Amino acid sequence: MMAIGMVAKGNGWTPKFEDIMCSMDSLGKMPKGAVVEMKEAMQLARRFNRAVVRPYALELDRKMQQDPTYLPWEFVEEANRWGFYTMWIPKLFGGKGWNLGSMIPFVEELATECLGMANLIGVQYFGISILFSTWNVRLIDMICREVVEGEKSGKPCLVSGAVTEPEAGTDAEEVELLSKARVRCHARKVDGGYLVNGTKVFISNGHLSTWHMLIAYEDLERPEETMVCLAVKNGMKGFSIGRMEKKMGQKGCPASELIFEDCFIPDDHVCFNAEQMKGLRRSAKETGMQVIDFVVSATRPGVGAMATGAARGAFQEALRFARQTEVEGKLLVNHEWAQCLLAEMYKNMTLARLTYMECAHINGRYGLASLMNHKPVYYYSRSMPTSFFDRIMPASNRRAITTKLVRKLVMDGQKEEDAMRASGWASLSKFAATDLAMENCRLALELMGRAGIRQDRRVEKILRDAKLLQIYEGTNQLNRLNLFKCLIGPYAPEARVFEE
Repeated sequence: MMAIGMVAKGNGWTPKFEDIMCSMDSLGKMPKGAVVEMKEAMQLARRFNRAVVRPYALELDRKMQQDPTYLPWEFVEEANRWGFYTMWIPKLFGGKGWNLGSMIPFVEELATECLGMANLIGVQYFGISILFSTWNVRLIDMICREVVEGEKSGKPCLVSGAVTEPEAGTDAEEVELLSKARVRCHARKVDGGYLVNGTKVFISNGHLSTWHMLIAYEDLERPEETMVCLAVKNGMKGFSIGRMEKKMGQKGCPASELIFEDCFIPDDHVCFNAEQMKGLRRSAKETGMQVIDFVVSATRPGVGAMATGAARGAFQEALRFARQTEVEGKLLVNHEWAQCLLAEMYKNMTLARLTYMECAHINGRYGLASLMNHKPVYYYSRSMPTSFFDRIMPASNRRAITTKLVRKLVMDGQKEEDAMRASGWASLSKFAATDLAMENCRLALELMGRAGIRQDRRVEKILRDAKLLQIYEGTNQLNRLNLFKCLIGPYAPEARVFEE
């Protein structure tokens, strides 16, 4: 069995060029305008940080300490006024149509000041990525236009992604583990829709969202074959929002419990199920996990970007301290041991950034964003005003044939090796960047001593916030195994991953 992404060479292997030089492989194949958008997104995030995030970060953290049920609506409304909740929605669905790759450096910039507030914006696109990964064009159009209307009216319409359950988290993101996972969110098919019972937990922005993209299962004994994705809206009978978790870090972004008690979801809110996917070349089991892979291959690099922001934030606070503090009659920044620590921290944040940028190139060519990155599609979308698409697209988007054609184009068009390349690199960025962020927090505390544990010095908050990054979007242990499965294991057919 030949390795996916590898070429046999003696008793070892030689990676393909596009596996180890993703950015170089993308030269000339990606729209140049996408790079310009990355720079513009970073500049916009820096302005937002100066005006909103840095002045408010510690205050919000203190508010959450005093009242763990506090909801930061004032920040959500401000982000909505800046247009961040529609910025990366394609113009075809009423949004501003920024290239998806530009969101990743944008998130890094926000995360340098506060991971919780970065997540209040970024996790919106986790929910939207689940919606887009089903390629149900009618529902994508309907929900995205509600988000756009929420921006215009000043009443934010957010979207959450509901995957994690009380006894199933990381294992719900891998097909080999899902078959053994203790999932309990059951979707029973009834006339006109589904009746859902179960609970989802640790749902970021759950208390703030209007729509919730729910992953449930028709047969709890065969979840990997019977996965369904349902669009649940606040106010549906049988749906309620429960407690907010009391978290160590990222306190500003609520982690919510979603409760479903005989909650009826009509057929027109079914994003995908096995019946809808008939006619595609993959089985129901493979198609369900392709949807999950589309999501995590796009969102795990986003976690890598947030981690890069945390690594950079810790570095910046340590450098600020070193420039202001005297030790033995001279500034700390002039001591060689401190310079070595700062150089190590600079290295860590740079390596973290390189991993997620490589992933951005891969997703732009092979992943969730690939359709919009074809040069004719990209430049046509960029050149035409949103109002033009608003006149011609809604009627087309509502037709069942549109969803069917898009699914054939995108889902059947994705090669197995491209999916594995995107998934493996996404895992690499997620665990590498988050580990580097934690290391930078440790080094910052080492340099700053007891001053580092004071809240007003910010590093202790960055440490608390960054720890969560190693856990969600698949634990770092799972992501290491997924990298092996996708980029190393195919060369060694005797290797078995996720068996236990």
